[in-house]
Amino acid sequence: MSQVNQPKKTEIKIADNIPGAEYANAMQVNHNRDEFQLMFLNILGPSGRVTGKIITGPGHLKRIVAALQDNLKKYEERFGVIKEAEGPEEKEIGFKG
Repeated sequence: MSQVNQPKKTEIKIADNIPGAEYANAMQVNHNRDEFQLMFLNILGPSGRVTGKIITGPGHLKRIVAALQDNLKKYEERFGVIKEAEGPEEKEIGFKG
């Protein structure tokens, strides 16, 4: 049997140092010519913490956005239109080291 027409299989491994899921209710995005930085935050009251940080290239970010839009569309078709959540009261978020 020829393997020319068979799709390639990608094996994904999860590193042992990745903990369980973290809840995020805000995100800060920065970019330069070569990359986008997405910082996920969990803000509760007057304080918050960074729950995750992703750095990716512009082409990959475009694919991520398309995948999120597709999933959002499928979700709303199944469960109904989502009302956008309110953002934090403060317009500016400061970081402490």
